[in-house]
Amino acid sequence: MIQTERLRLLPLTHDQLQQYLRADHSLEEALQVMPIDLVISPELKEAIEQAFLPNTANPEKNHLFCTLWTIILKAENRMVADLCIVDEPNENGEIEIGYGTYAAEQGKGYMTEAVGGIIEWAKQQPAVKTIVAGTDKTNIASYTILQKNGFVRSGETETGFTWRLEIN
Repeated sequence: MIQTERLRLLPLTHDQLQQYLRADHSLEEALQVMPIDLVISPELKEAIEQAFLPNTANPEKNHLFCTLWTIILKAENRMVADLCIVDEPNENGEIEIGYGTYAAEQGKGYMTEAVGGIIEWAKQQPAVKTIVAGTDKTNIASYTILQKNGFVRSGETETGFTWRLEIN
């Protein structure tokens, strides 16, 4: 678990990921947090089913690098966002992050704080040298989060930007 000023970041286990997908409040009950109306995007559902569940079931994988982390607002004891690390560090020590703040919670600085927390955690992981992320060109809020945390734009496609932060 990672703690920041306002947030707790919890890496979900294999069983917790299955509860997350069910969106039946069983995850909130297991985590002892307030129930919420969870909306799971098709992209996140696919990532959980195709990557996170197989990776968290694989004892060879370090599941902290291969799962969804739920972000809990400490003051209200409820989930407000999610963050993931896509996979274990590659041969260059790079990890990729992705994130999303629940619609009702956007604009409150939670994700900027959560990304800062994951950066501090990553600095303690000897194999991690760089954090990368991708954003849509039109998603100003998403890339502002990265800029506030010191990421620099490292590439561009027709529709998106890539970002990187050297940490070790």
